[in-house]
Amino acid sequence: MRFHFLGLAHIPTRSDITVCAYTQKIVKLCRMLRGLGHEVMFYGVESSDVECNERVDVMSLARSVELFGNADWVQHFFNIENPSGWREFGLAAAEAVNARKRDGDILLCPWGVEHKIVADLTGLPAVEPGIGYEGVFAQFRVFESYAWMHYLYGRRNEVNGSWYDAVIPNYFDVLEFPFRKDKMNYLLYIGRLVQRKGVQVALDVARRLGMRLVVAGQGGLVNESEGLDLRDPLVEYVGVVGAVDRGELMSRARAVLVPTYYIEPFGSVAVEAQLCGTPVITTDWGAFSETVLHGVTGYRCRTLSDFVAAAEHAGDLDPDAIRRWARQNYSMERVAAMYDEYFSRLGELWGDGWYTVHHTPPSDWLMKRWPQRCTS
Repeated sequence: MRFHFLGLAHIPTRSDITVCAYTQKIVKLCRMLRGLGHEVMFYGVESSDVECNERVDVMSLARSVELFGNADWVQHFFNIENPSGWREFGLAAAEAVNARKRDGDILLCPWGVEHKIVADLTGLPAVEPGIGYEGVFAQFRVFESYAWMHYLYGRRNEVNGSWYDAVIPNYFDVLEFPFRKDKMNYLLYIGRLVQRKGVQVALDVARRLGMRLVVAGQGGLVNESEGLDLRDPLVEYVGVVGAVDRGELMSRARAVLVPTYYIEPFGSVAVEAQLCGTPVITTDWGAFSETVLHGVTGYRCRTLSDFVAAAEHAGDLDPDAIRRWARQNYSMERVAAMYDEYFSRLGELWGDGWYTVHHTPPSDWLMKRWPQRCTS
């Protein structure tokens, strides 16, 4: 199949920009599609670097910075809000796609409604892969979790399901996440330093236990607009970390705290920690109900007492079982097969579509690989 894959207007699409989850998803999905033998044309900001058959720069890096502001994507929260900037990107991308499109091609729109202009101007069937946002528009939608799919159904008053809606989880290169069975005695918080991500909860847990808390992520220990002051002798702030340091911190931690307040569409940090064989301690809503096996790969909590008890008992969990769960369900190899099957189904729309019958055994797409609980 042939895919026209749209990038982001506010930043280049590269593997080193680890602070943007959507950048990483695009990089990895391009790699998966190429690995499956599909043809990929990518349209993005200058200096993007993805695996594709053709890379088309539809906006210069200088123009992106001019439109969206600060180019220091690592240390600071980047700006994504500029409708005229997204329109300029979309017009250029649509012109480039129209010059290359063929019958049967598919347009991939990973940034939702901001990419709608390209779908409108090219007339290609549009797929939104990995939906973890609210601004959806396409006929064909792939959500990161069942929690988020059903949340959006409710928000949009959609009372019937759609045959070609699907849930395919986020996906990870397992080689980026080292495994260590023996852990050190510190808790880890890694993510944006804002209230909704629950960093204050992480500090509250560390204080109750008198345990060191390593904090990594964008922001600072003091954020007056957020009402945050994380300065404490127990806190070790290491700033923004790259993939190597992230893996080291996660693999050695007693547990990784992910106490997100909001309904998390996926929450990649939780799976990343599990890939390192490290228990995760999360809230009990959103995608965590799908990605964290309570009492097996981590604990889901609703009160401070829950969080404290979870941290105290993190060592009871089996690191091998934790890693096995994550690898078997969220590796790029596993998820690539899901996307391949999904796109194969879309390809049938040029034939008998939904009425195509293969007379083959049921797919294992929806099957989870379950580890056994450690009883020690």
